[in-house]
Parts: sequence; structure tokens; C-alpha cells
Amino acid sequence: MPEITGHTQLICLLGSPVAHSASPLMHNASFEALGLPYRYLCFDVTEDKMREAVDALRLFHARGFNCTMPVKTVMAELADELSPAARLMGAVNTVVIENGRLIGHNTDGIGYMQSVKEAGFSILGKKMTLLGAGGAATAICVQAALDGLAEIEVFSRPGERFRKMEELSKKLEKESGCQILVKELSDKKELEKSLADSAILTNATSVGMAPNEEACPLPEDIVLPSCLIVSDIIYNPRQTRLLKLAEHHGCPYFNGMYMLLFQGAAAFELWTGQKMPLEEIKRRYFSLEG
Repeated sequence: MPEITGHTQLICLLGSPVAHSASPLMHNASFEALGLPYRYLCFDVTEDKMREAVDALRLFHARGFNCTMPVKTVMAELADELSPAARLMGAVNTVVIENGRLIGHNTDGIGYMQSVKEAGFSILGKKMTLLGAGGAATAICVQAALDGLAEIEVFSRPGERFRKMEELSKKLEKESGCQILVKELSDKKELEKSLADSAILTNATSVGMAPNEEACPLPEDIVLPSCLIVSDIIYNPRQTRLLKLAEHHGCPYFNGMYMLLFQGAAAFELWTGQKMPLEEIKRRYFSLEG
């Protein structure tokens, strides 16, 4: 690892919780491999403290930062400028600081769709059942629709995020031609109906993330068709309660490790202008299953 000097710049992760994150490992290893003058750290920051946090990073001339749950949507409001994708999604997971200006991007959707390919599956022209309506779910919904899925059914708890997803679905249908329906997660009958004719189920909520590993976003008695691909964007634990349920029903499944890798690689290039050494990082830190 290059020595820390007066020229070393900070890049970090903001969100809560963040202690579990694998981002410091892959980014610091990449900086070391390429001899770049950066260090990546994690800071536990909640939504109500985001303005103070980003003002501090701007003051300290940080190069940029990532955002994770639950601060992706509030960051979209704090950014000075948004990329077209981040504007459409209303969520930011990567910020580049240029001359004191906060430029917000979103690489989550790209990372997720690449992870599906890496896991060996093809879902274009097919249907997805998507759990959640937060920043990650929105990013996945947008990218999946733009990439060519035929239909997406989103299931979420009622509230402001639910309403925003309904609004987004109308815009996205016009832009992509993908049929998008938004329904309440509590409607088990509709959920089972959606799962029965979906190619893939995607959990884009934080339910089941450490330290709450026993939580599951689906009812434990729900029926999962054995042909259904089950994916969880959570990567700690490697095998969530949902993925254990998938295994029990004989479903193919994968976790969020490669989504993290590929969204991180896109962010790395935005900050440094260089490609992440993907094969080395993949070999050292990443696997798809538990």
C-alpha cells in the first residue's frame, strides 16, 4: 500500500450500518495494485446527519464517496448535479467531488444487471418480481427496464417510497416499454401469483442484513417455484434467510457480492479515471453463494 502523504485523498462510504461493508477491502486493494494515492474508509451516518457529513467531506477536499442504505435518496437531494441515471432514479450511490461540487451518480443498477450475467443467467425479455422501493430497488428497476425486461412487479410497504415508485413506473413504462406494476408487499396472494410467472425474484431491501440475519422479506410459508432464480442484494451474511428459503425449494440463487463488485468498479473509474483490477479483486474477495 502506498504511504499516506500530504497528497493522499479520502474516499469513503456513508450509510448505516456500514461496519459489515466489503467496500474498503476491494477499493484499498485496487488503490494498492495501481499505486493510487487514495484511502477508503467507512462512516456510519444516518439520513438526518447527511448534510453535515457531505459538508465535512467537501471541506476536507475528499475525492468522493459512496452512499448505501438508507441515505441514497437523501443524497440525490443534496447533490449539486446529478447524472441522467441518478436523476431518473432519484437516488445516488456514488459522488465525485469536483472543485467543491458534489456530482451524484448511480451505478447500482449497472452493477446488479452485470451480476445477473456473471451468475450465468439471462433475464432479458422476461419478468422480475422486485422487493422494495428504496434507492437500490429504484436503481435496479430502472436499469432492468432500460436493459430490456418485459415486465417488473414491485412489492413494497405502503408509504412515500411506494408512491414515488408508482410515479416512476409510469415514466419508465413510456421510456422503456417495460410493463411495471407496484403492489403492497402484504398482499400474499398477488405476490405468489407474481412469483409463479417470474424468471427472477430480487430482494432489494435490507431485510435479512447483519445483524438481523434471521429476518426474511417473504413469509416463511410462501411457495417458491423451483425454476425461479432468487437473488438478494445483501452480501452479509453470504446466505441470507431468503437464500436459505430458495435453497430449500430447490431454486437457483445468488447473493449481492458481484453487484457490490461491479457497482464498485464503475464508481472506482469515476473517481480515478482508471479501471479496477477486476480479476484480482474477484479472486481475492468475491464469491456468489454462501
